[in-house]
Amino acid sequence: MNYLLSGTQTKRLLFREIQWTDFDAWLEFHQDPRTSIHWVWDKKDPETECKLWYEKQFNRYAHDKGGMNALIEKATGKLVGHCGLLVQTVDGLTELEIGYSLLPAFWNKGYAAEAATHCRDYAFQQELSESLISIISLSNTPSQRVAIKNGMYVDKQTTYAGNAVKIFRITKADWEARGL
Repeated sequence: MNYLLSGTQTKRLLFREIQWTDFDAWLEFHQDPRTSIHWVWDKKDPETECKLWYEKQFNRYAHDKGGMNALIEKATGKLVGHCGLLVQTVDGLTELEIGYSLLPAFWNKGYAAEAATHCRDYAFQQELSESLISIISLSNTPSQRVAIKNGMYVDKQTTYAGNAVKIFRITKADWEARGL
């Protein structure tokens, strides 16, 4: 099953597969300390973290586990960040997640909500899942606001990858009933 949204677009964003040529632009994400304050892991230097990020996405692509799409701003052609549908295992259950990460220069401009909403609609229209989640750190209130704007509700609190998180969820039935 193809979970990638390559070739799709929103009003302001183009979705495409990530490429190694995006590395330098995305490196800024890993260099900014604000991007990692909500997630605990064994951090390495920014270049290594960026390389691992891309390797993880390419591994997802190769094994049909979804993956992040590069978000390209139509007006400028700049990389805004990444958003996509990710096959995840949470509390022993396989789930389809809407994940998003933006470069700090693009925060608070509605891009995350625009991209996440597009992923939600695509997943339900393509019948990829009956339910979608977003895994968000307890302290990451900006991402929680994006999930709520996406029609999601807090389903539960759990631990994921050693981090205390909230699992936000929307079902296809909720999406249809609300006319989202």
